[in-house]
Amino acid sequence: MKYWLALSRIALGSIFFWAFLDKLFGLGMATTREQSWLSGASPTLGFLNFGTSGPFKEIFQNLADQPLIDWLFMLGLGFVGLALLLGLALRLAAYLGSLMMLLIYLAVLPKEHHPFIDEHIIYILLLNILPLADAGNFIGLGKWWAKTKLVSKYPILK
Repeated sequence: MKYWLALSRIALGSIFFWAFLDKLFGLGMATTREQSWLSGASPTLGFLNFGTSGPFKEIFQNLADQPLIDWLFMLGLGFVGLALLLGLALRLAAYLGSLMMLLIYLAVLPKEHHPFIDEHIIYILLLNILPLADAGNFIGLGKWWAKTKLVSKYPILK
């Protein structure tokens, strides 16, 4: 069981970190080089302007192309992705990743295939199981990280 959770952690981390790299460099999957953040494009503009729907559409569209939102989004993707890949700071990664997924979930209401559940809810559930199961301890640096003075002082970083 612990290895399945570790592999789930790594797979989920790769989703977040790949999205970060693709938006940063424009690796050609979801983002072209010309649309990359390093080329000066906003990593949130397309989704927030054209991918949002439902009752919160206007709120999310007003956030489009805002530098602070771009920075928060990219730092969130990068941090959550690396934390999950390495097995470090899983509690904080779970909270921040869940917040990101909840916001994206709210940005695309109503749901297309199910009235309430979509992949964002599944990601939130998985994100919050990982720290409870100490999934960073297996195929990761979680055991070492938990013994550091920083984590002893700030347990949310476990």
